[in-house]
Formats: sequence, structure tokens, C-alpha cells
Amino acid sequence: MQGLLKHLMPTFDFLPSMTNQPSTEEQDINANSRKATSLQVSITKQDVNVNGKLPDVDLKRKRLRNSTDDYDEDDNIANKQPRMTLLKPACFAHTPESDREKARWDFYPITIDAAKAGNHGPRPVRVYADGIFDLFHAGHARALMQAKNVLPNVYLIVGVCSDDLTRKNKGNTVMNEWERYESVRHCRYVDEVVRDAPWVLDAEFMEEHRIDFVAHDDLPYTSAGHDDVYKDIKAAGKFVATQRTEGISTSDIIARLVRDYDKYVRRNLSRGYSPKDLNVSYINEKRFQFHERVDSVRKKVHSVKSKSKELVSNIEDKGMELIQKWQEKSGEIVGSFLDLFGREGSFNQIIQTSKDRLKLAISPPASPSRSSDGDEDNYPSGSGVGASRYSDSDDHDHDDEHNGDEEEEAEEEREEEEI
Repeated sequence: MQGLLKHLMPTFDFLPSMTNQPSTEEQDINANSRKATSLQVSITKQDVNVNGKLPDVDLKRKRLRNSTDDYDEDDNIANKQPRMTLLKPACFAHTPESDREKARWDFYPITIDAAKAGNHGPRPVRVYADGIFDLFHAGHARALMQAKNVLPNVYLIVGVCSDDLTRKNKGNTVMNEWERYESVRHCRYVDEVVRDAPWVLDAEFMEEHRIDFVAHDDLPYTSAGHDDVYKDIKAAGKFVATQRTEGISTSDIIARLVRDYDKYVRRNLSRGYSPKDLNVSYINEKRFQFHERVDSVRKKVHSVKSKSKELVSNIEDKGMELIQKWQEKSGEIVGSFLDLFGREGSFNQIIQTSKDRLKLAISPPASPSRSSDGDEDNYPSGSGVGASRYSDSDDHDHDDEHNGDEEEEAEEEREEEEI
């Protein structure tokens, strides 16, 4: 431990050996790189809340823009030297690209205060973050985002442990090491990936990769017989804290898969995987197939129910529409019916007129008849009664009242003669 602290303390006894002086051309490139990376937003530990969420930042200024809109000097520098992590995957350690990056800079001690203030010269601050990164998820990406932005002008190096080391210290992984390496190097915040990273960091590893600070969440990480694998790094003042994202982890994702095992097995069987691929026995295969058929029937029944409800709803809508139209027309219809069939309606008037005519045809009013030719002699001459009785019907000189009186007198005379 004393040896590690000796190498990690600000004295940096191992740094005098790193005295590769950059050329004039390299110094110009470094200056441009420093200006370009100054567009990044500095987010300190205090800016990150307990839920691991970062405050809202101006992402338009954070990203190096390639468009010509809002053109300024910084954009011109960015277009000349874009951030390669946005255009291609991060490089691996011990590759020509990684060696060229280290050869560009003159490495010298940087304190945490100088790094936060940005008063450490042109070179980027090399921050290291490590992990297993199995089933790479949003929590991993957010942790790397915090490590990238924990200080201004950061070159982020990420160490990924191998399969053998992980099984030895923590357990089996879902993804193999190559899949985990590729997942990490395609994260936009990562500049370099260290394969087969050590479980516990030592001075030799820090010197080999020119690491200034180590980023991880502040909780003690108990593993491999250590109370906290980052204890020595924290004691040397080379630790910067990030925050975990609550509610998501590799263990949580695996727990979901185990909890819903049947559902995911049936899902893959329906997509063409064989029972052998899924390590499913013959009995379980038949059971899953039975449940799949049951679910298929349920879906069909549900579909029929939905269509029936839709049909009933349509019928109800049509019925309501018809009722509404009937209500609108009912007043007019009832009025027309009463005009035709009511007491004073046209139909009753026609019937009443027909009755009157029929009654008149069947029982016409009685009229006097001529009994004999000698009857005229029984009437006084010139009395006018006989003349009235036997006068021509076309004689219209007498008024109706006089004719009525004559008829009454004639009727009385006829009764007297009968007597």
C-alpha cells in the first residue's frame, strides 16, 4: 500500500520518465483540441443528485456541431478536428491509435483542484472508469456520461474485466467478454477501452495508461478480499465520485428474465428457436405449446368480443340516430294524421257526406200524390191550394214559406177526406 501511495501522491515519482516533448505541429494540434474540448460542459459531483440524474445542460453546445448554422470560431475548430468518438468506436489500449494519443502530450501531475478549475495546461485529464458492463444498459451509459463530464476536458478510459476474472470474483456473465468490449467501445462517451482490466488497480497499471483520476460511485465496493477496492485510490486523492442510476442494474434485468421465464421461452419458441437451443425438456416443450394454443384461443375470443362490442356500439349509434330523426318528424306525422283522421278531419267529412247522400237516396222526403181527376172538384175554385199542389215544379215565383203553408193545408184536407 505504501508503494502505491508513493506513486499516486502528487509527487508522481514515475512522471520524470515521461518527458516526450511534442513538436511544434503537435502543440498546434493540442491547442486546437483544447479549444474543441472546451465545448464540453463541466459537471461536478455536487451537480449530480442522489438519484444519479444530471442537471439539464445545453446539449447543443456540448456536441460538436457539423452544420453551418450559427457559425463561429469554435465551430470552425470543431469541423477541422471532430471528436472521433462520435464518428467511430473508441480505440483499444495498446493499439497505434492509443499510443499516438499518449505520445502527443507532456504528462505532468494534475491536482483535483487544478483539474476542476481547468488550470492544468493543454492536455486532457485522463479519467479511468472500470466495470463488467454485462447486458450494457442505461445505468452503465449514465455512469460513463458522468465520468466523461466530471471534470473539464476529459479523455475517458474504460476498463472491462475478462470472463475468467469476472467468474472468479463475481460470477457468470450473460454476455461474453468480446460482446462486452464492443458494447462499451460503441458508447459515445468513451475514448479508449482497456481489455482484460484488473480487478484492483495498482501503481503499475496507473503509470502504464497515464491515468490521472479514477471515477466510480462513492459506495465501498467490497470484493476479492478487500473492504473497498478503491480505498487506496481515494486515500491518494485520485478518486472522483459518480452516482448510480436507481432502478436499473444487470441484476435487475436478469431478475426480470427469471421471473417471466415461461413467457420468454414461449416467445423464443414461437420465433423459431428449438427446445434444444433453449435447454427445454420434452415435457416443458409440450406444456409451453399447450399454453401457446390456449393464449391463441384467448386472443381470438378477445378479438370476437371486441368486434361484437363494436357492432353493438354501431347498432346503438344507428338506433339513437333513428330515434332522434323520429322525434324530429313525429310532430309533423301526428299533425298530418289528425288532419286526415281527426273529428274534424277530411276523412270524417267524406264519410259524413257519403252517409247523408246514402240516407237521402234510401229515404227521400215524402211528397203528395194526385188521387183522382175528380179531386180537383173538391177544392174551392181559385183557392190556390190545388193550383199550388199541381203547379209545375218549374214555377219559381212563390217563395218557400208560402209553399210550405200550402202543403200543410193540403195535408190537412187529405186527412179530412179520409176520415
